[in-house]
Amino acid sequence: MFFSDKMRIMVDLHTHSNISDGDYSPAELVQEVKKKEIGAFALTDHDTLDGLEAAGSAAKTAGIRFIPGIEINIQWAGEGGGANGVSGIGPGGEFHLLGLGIRSPSPAFLAAISELSRRREARNRAILDRMHELSIEASWEELLALSGRHSVGRPHFARLLVNKKIVRNPEQAFAHYLKPGKPLYVPKTGLAFAEAAALIRESGGIPVLAHPMSLYVAWGRLPDLIKALKNHGLMGIEAWHPTAQASSCRRLEKLGKELGLYVTEGSDFHGAALARRQLGYSSHGRKISDTVLEAIPELREW
Repeated sequence: MFFSDKMRIMVDLHTHSNISDGDYSPAELVQEVKKKEIGAFALTDHDTLDGLEAAGSAAKTAGIRFIPGIEINIQWAGEGGGANGVSGIGPGGEFHLLGLGIRSPSPAFLAAISELSRRREARNRAILDRMHELSIEASWEELLALSGRHSVGRPHFARLLVNKKIVRNPEQAFAHYLKPGKPLYVPKTGLAFAEAAALIRESGGIPVLAHPMSLYVAWGRLPDLIKALKNHGLMGIEAWHPTAQASSCRRLEKLGKELGLYVTEGSDFHGAALARRQLGYSSHGRKISDTVLEAIPELREW
């Protein structure tokens, strides 16, 4: 149900629980969503669907519209190449693909994310090895405890560095150790874009390019890149995101509309590790309105 301009409700199409690298359990996340008076949200944990059932059940009880989703890491080859003939990402960039409205995961989809889970653990253990090389004492058990024994991610390493007084806060952990180019950064091994987009679509979902500025692609090349992605299955672009300047978001929104893509918006909420990202808000405190959902017919019935 949608409302007049004077009665708009807030939504959020990009959030994380502790099933991947957020702070809250799926049920706790729903309670946080309710506190913010958000009327609809998507859970998009990294490379896993494991939190969707619990989140959906809690959302139903709370009277909140729930959109089951996922955020998939995409393998990207760098300036000289790419997946399926699509190239253009800059050094240090990351490519994440949201799948919104996953209705019925196909067997191939489930097999693919199971493989991604295996790769994620391998990456985490490689980060742990690098910590040991820097003479930082840490154990896999400590990381599991911080993650609630769910999927470990970089925010858990950030918290571990804070706990060991290596840094003062999670932001410093990312800035000095965990972001691309820093000592503890290990690249992810993801899926090819066309494969991931096809798996999302065959499972009833919409493939959306998450936080496009993270690609580190020059503006002069971005339109051709996104056009090529559309030709390989992309359906939407997350134009508005907390890490991007409002001017960049407006340019991305304009580009998405020109290319005939859905334009989405999300907080990418995790919790304390990324405290500046607040539920229901995107770039520079912009409220996320349900007009986002009105423009996407496939998500209206959720």
